Amino acid sequence: MKAIIPVAGAGTKLRPHTYTQPKALIPLAGKTILSIIIDQLQEAGINQYVLVVGYLGDKIQDYVRLNYPHLDFHFIHQNDRHGLGHAIYLTREYVANDEVFIVLGDTICEYDVNDFITREGSQLGVKKVDDPRNFGVAEIDENSVITRVVEKPQIPKSNMAIVGIYKIKETELLFNCLENNLRDGIKSYDEYSLTDALECMIKAGADIRSFKVKNWFDCGRKETLLESNATLLKKFGGSISEDHQFENTIIIPPVSIAPGCDIQNSIIGPNVAIGERTYINYSIVRDSIIGSFSRLFDVVLHDSLIGSDTEIKGETRTLNIGDNTEIDLG
Repeated sequence: MKAIIPVAGAGTKLRPHTYTQPKALIPLAGKTILSIIIDQLQEAGINQYVLVVGYLGDKIQDYVRLNYPHLDFHFIHQNDRHGLGHAIYLTREYVANDEVFIVLGDTICEYDVNDFITREGSQLGVKKVDDPRNFGVAEIDENSVITRVVEKPQIPKSNMAIVGIYKIKETELLFNCLENNLRDGIKSYDEYSLTDALECMIKAGADIRSFKVKNWFDCGRKETLLESNATLLKKFGGSISEDHQFENTIIIPPVSIAPGCDIQNSIIGPNVAIGERTYINYSIVRDSIIGSFSRLFDVVLHDSLIGSDTEIKGETRTLNIGDNTEIDLG
């Protein structure tokens, strides 16, 4: 089985951070979005990965080669972004007819990966949502068989959202459906959708089942990213590297503090993730993500997302600051 992870998106809803960092490498609970996904899959025994890269793709390649040298990665470039369906189609030659596990590069779910991949036939991860109009939606019968899928329906007939994890057994049929949609110009919301290809498979007789995930973490916007960070820190308990200096500092768990941090005269937590070699002094930080190599002095931060190589001095604020920034609020 090969895992396909599309990570070519520009992440416009997380700007300014995604001007300099791919969305998949945004820090989350002491890791990155991409590392959480890969860690889940390799624990289930998946060693072959196809990453569809585009915007800032060189950073993705450098990251996985450095952190996962023991895994087999193949990179495919999506130079022109025409949607998820187009991204998956680009993997056809490399994947051939192997069974595939597709995980969207901004999708983190809590589920039993081994159970998911060992079930018979094709499977789609789903989760009940209050408003399904912004998602692909699956209509499911009493036997958990998916009878229809629709991309972002205005009048949904189901509240079961497709969460972005897919196990496809009928790989040849999937690629044939994608090819037909590309040839015939079949789009949803001006993009070639994977959901439309799945609907083509269902009409062709493919048996696709639903798999309900326990939790689904939204990493597409600042507010939901911070919520996901807090939830994951509470779930895993956070971590504090032994390589640190804390002087006159109070830590309120859960927090994640990377190696080389120097924190003095401060209160950190709860629900804070701090990148490596960050310096903090005379500050209070809660419910926030702080990038690596940053410097915070005399600030009170909450519900903030701070990029790497950033310097902040001054007052109480809620901030959304990208990498390589210097701000003096004094």
